[in-house]
Amino acid sequence: MRPCTPPPPPPLLLLLLLHMAGICAALPSPSNVSISSHNLQHTLTFSAGPHTPPDASFTVQVSNTRRKSWRSVVACSSLRVGQTCNLTRAFKDPFSTYRVRVRVATLNQTSKWTESGPFEPISDTVFGPPRVSVSGCGSCMVLRLGVPPELKRSFQLGGANSEVLVHVQRTRDQTEFRLLLPLQGENIISYMEPGAEYCIRVSFMSLLNHNTVQSEAHCAFTSAPQPKLCLSMLMGLLGGFGLLLFLLLLLTCGSLLRTRRRQQLLPRPEKPPSSACPAFPLCTLKQPESAT
Repeated sequence: MRPCTPPPPPPLLLLLLLHMAGICAALPSPSNVSISSHNLQHTLTFSAGPHTPPDASFTVQVSNTRRKSWRSVVACSSLRVGQTCNLTRAFKDPFSTYRVRVRVATLNQTSKWTESGPFEPISDTVFGPPRVSVSGCGSCMVLRLGVPPELKRSFQLGGANSEVLVHVQRTRDQTEFRLLLPLQGENIISYMEPGAEYCIRVSFMSLLNHNTVQSEAHCAFTSAPQPKLCLSMLMGLLGGFGLLLFLLLLLTCGSLLRTRRRQQLLPRPEKPPSSACPAFPLCTLKQPESAT
C-alpha cells in the first residue's frame, strides 16, 4: 500500500501565496523626515526603516501650496542610506509653503511615502550671524558686515529684513547699549569714548523670522590707549630714587666728618704779643731809656 501524498497546489494558488508573502515583507517606510535650514540653505534628512536593504534607493518629491502637485527632485532621485538631500534649488520661492515626501524602493519592492510637515523658507530658516570686523576711528567705531548675496537678495525681496541689531559693550566697566543699523557693508558707530575698548556683537533683524543667531564678540579700541604707569613700576622708581638720595647723604656726611677731623689734628699757630692797648686809649707805652 503506497503512502498518501497531498497533491501539489495549483499554479494560481502558488502565485497568490507568493504575492501575499511579498505584501507581508514590504519595505518599511522612511522615518524622521525633516528639513533643516540655515541662511536659506535647505537640507532634507531622514532615517531608513528597520531591515532596509543596503542596496535600496530613496526618492524625494516636493510640493507647494500654490501648485499642489508633487514633482521629483532630480538631484535626490537615487539616494542611499545615510545620505541627505539639498533642497535649496527646489524651494525657489522663499515665501511659499512646501512639503516633502520620501520613499524607498528596490528592484521589486516599493515602500509607502513618508511626508514632512509644512516648511516656509523665509520664516523657518535660521539666519546665522554675518561676517563682522570692527576698527577704531578716534571717538567712533567702524563696523563692517559681510552678507552672502543670496541672503541679501532674499532680505530685499521681503522688505522687512533691512536692518541689523548691534550690541555694544565697553570692556572697562561693562556698560552696554543696543542700536539698529542698516544692512550695508559699512556703518559708523559714533559718540564713543576715545582710547576705550568696545566689544560688538551683531544679529539680523527680521519681522518675518525671529530665528536669528548672534555673532561672536569682536573687540577693538576706538583709538590707541594712553600709556599708564603701573603701580609697581612707580614704586620701583620711587624706591630707587630714595636709595640714591640716601647714598648721596652718606657720602656728603662722610666728607664733612673727614674734613673736620683733619682740622682738629693740625697744630694751632701761637698768637704774637700785642704791642698796643687798643682797648685803653689813654694808655701810653714807655719808651726805653737811652744810655747816657
